Amino acid sequence: MVVRNGSPGAPGKTPIGLQVARTSKALDRAFDKALASAGGNRPMWLVLLSIMSGSARTQSDLAERVGVRGPTLTHHLDNLERRGLVIRERDASNRRVQRVQLTAAGAAMFHRLREAAVAFDRQARTGIPDDQVDELRRLLIRMQDNVQPTMDQDRVDGSERSDI
Repeated sequence: MVVRNGSPGAPGKTPIGLQVARTSKALDRAFDKALASAGGNRPMWLVLLSIMSGSARTQSDLAERVGVRGPTLTHHLDNLERRGLVIRERDASNRRVQRVQLTAAGAAMFHRLREAAVAFDRQARTGIPDDQVDELRRLLIRMQDNVQPTMDQDRVDGSERSDI
């Protein structure tokens, strides 16, 4: 879609928001395919990454870190537990708290998915110098900040987290 006559930006150019959205969808699909080729998926990658980084010590920490609601995370953890990738244990001092840990199989899966993620990142950056990647990151953050009031209103409306 090319917008002309009175639209923001230069005549005949795709609006930047639309281009970012299209690029995001293409990157999402390609990343999901890369993870699938390594035997995983995005929810698995996000959960294993958060556990492996040590930033999530409990199931509620993990939900916060991954950016999903508790029931969605429970669904993903059930699947990972069935596959033997994680174990959940009740905290001895507070039985309501569950701690999540990787098994040896979970650590091996994490490393396979990390290799796929690194290879994907390398492919996505092909032909783009590091300084331009840094500039792109800076510009995307600025665009995100420009729409932050809209995102803040979504949080007030109760839609602050996405389900992966």
